[in-house]
Amino acid sequence: MERFLRIDRRIIFAIITVAVIVSLVLRFELPIPASEQVQGIYEKIESLPKDSHVMIAFDYDPASKEELQPMAVAFLHHCFSRDLKVIGMTHYPGAPGLAEQAMTSVANQYQKKYGDDYAFLGYKPGSASLIINMGENLYSAFPKDFYGNDTTTMPVLQGVDSLREINYLFDLAAGTTIETWIAFGKEKYKFELGAGCTAVMGPDMYPFLQSKQLTGLLGGLKGAAEYEALVNKKANAVSGMRPQSVVHVIIIIFVIFGNVIYFISKRSVHA
Repeated sequence: MERFLRIDRRIIFAIITVAVIVSLVLRFELPIPASEQVQGIYEKIESLPKDSHVMIAFDYDPASKEELQPMAVAFLHHCFSRDLKVIGMTHYPGAPGLAEQAMTSVANQYQKKYGDDYAFLGYKPGSASLIINMGENLYSAFPKDFYGNDTTTMPVLQGVDSLREINYLFDLAAGTTIETWIAFGKEKYKFELGAGCTAVMGPDMYPFLQSKQLTGLLGGLKGAAEYEALVNKKANAVSGMRPQSVVHVIIIIFVIFGNVIYFISKRSVHA
């Protein structure tokens, strides 16, 4: 028993490494039931009629790409498959490349045309003041899009003068932008708001779900995987959940095994 308690930690690291490699090589399926908060966003998009306007705020940078980019891609698949008009923007200076890549790659799969079916307004500083400006006049906040086009002439923006005309706004956040959108956007201009965030931020967002200020929430890689499964576009998030789930199971087994051995050894000493 003492030998098990003094096991070399390198053996544990080796077991974890092998488990990760095996789970990446062997493409087995794990059940991915959708949670209520993820289902909330899915059902909201399902309820929107054709040509409704959806705005996506890509409020993250490459540091949070692994968790939030799969959410963006899955959400875009859902929007374009429903023939919704998609408008992208960001508060993060490091986000335009990620946003452009996601929007362009998914739009091309559905033969969507830039300017008619979707647009990317790009980055602009200001946070709260920018949201207020967008709430009063979208064209004042973004007179030009990311590519320098005049936003007043873009067909995809016709009928959208401000945030009041946005049918749904989805914020992908690596910071405090969800709270900013709620305080300075949703409460003032009365649009529907959903969000995606990193796993570590998830628990802080639940009060907004309970108060109905968020219609739904995608939390971390798990939330992204659930949404991929819902829209039947399983990709990076679902693949990433395999090694994560396997490692979690192994760690739980090690914890249980360690405690069992510890108590057996203690009982043997007292006996």
